[in-house]
Amino acid sequence: MRRFRAPRPQTLSFGLTDSPAGLAAWIVEKFRAWSDCGGDVESVFTRDQMLADISFYWFTGAIGSSFYPYYFRMHRPWMIPEGAAVTAPTAYAEFPREILHPPRSLAEPMFPNIRRWTVMKKGGHFAAMEQPDALAEDVRAFYRSLRG
Repeated sequence: MRRFRAPRPQTLSFGLTDSPAGLAAWIVEKFRAWSDCGGDVESVFTRDQMLADISFYWFTGAIGSSFYPYYFRMHRPWMIPEGAAVTAPTAYAEFPREILHPPRSLAEPMFPNIRRWTVMKKGGHFAAMEQPDALAEDVRAFYRSLRG
């Protein structure tokens, strides 16, 4: 199992905010490591898609703030207080190359109204870019089930 390590976000963000080449290398490496690309990042993402993503972070200077959710997940208490639960109908799509794979038994106490738990055939952390049709169909199926 791959373990995600949250670096000190401030240190990393200064370096990446100062170097467009460094930022590009960092983001492309994440696309490669966290996607279901089999080591060939261009088999899943076009260069235009990657450049658009890199440009978003470069022009807005937002790479540092993008690290904080990962950092806080590893270093702060969970956002749902102990003993509390999210009771709204919930769906979860598990992509095989996602960073974390919570077991349903761990999710159910916090999300007791899980209505849909889908194990996808392909995809990773960037599921909306990698498998947009599969993700959209799963979302539609979840909401169709709530109409009934």
